[in-house]
Amino acid sequence: MAQKTYSDYSNDEMLQLTQGVISYLDGWQLSTEQMLAVLGLGDLVKSRHIQGFRMGERVFPESSELMIRIDHIIGIADALRTTFPFSDKMRLMWLRKPHRRFRKNTPLAVIMSDDSPNGLLKVRMEVDCAYGYAISEAMQDAAKKS
Repeated sequence: MAQKTYSDYSNDEMLQLTQGVISYLDGWQLSTEQMLAVLGLGDLVKSRHIQGFRMGERVFPESSELMIRIDHIIGIADALRTTFPFSDKMRLMWLRKPHRRFRKNTPLAVIMSDDSPNGLLKVRMEVDCAYGYAISEAMQDAAKKS
């Protein structure tokens, strides 16, 4: 499946996407500064703009890296909802509990540890088995071709 770009969405769809992503990050109980860091917007957006995103008054700035981050955030949120379908508390606990696969760091710490989308990718691969398998298979196929 090809990565969607900003131009694939209408302004109304971008407003909904923006609100939805902020809602996920609110559910993860992130501070405004943490949200900006996860989204990679620390240098592009002022913290006061988060409320405008939340209320559907502003859309995220156009950025291909931001679209990658959004894809991973949505993938993580969907996988957590599948894993813990009846408990928001368990989803939050999974994000905030040290994990052996992350060298006893929390998934949120892994997400926050990198200025690139790599932390989001690592966490998504761990929580979303199907995505992790697809990435692993694609890497194996690429290795065979070279």
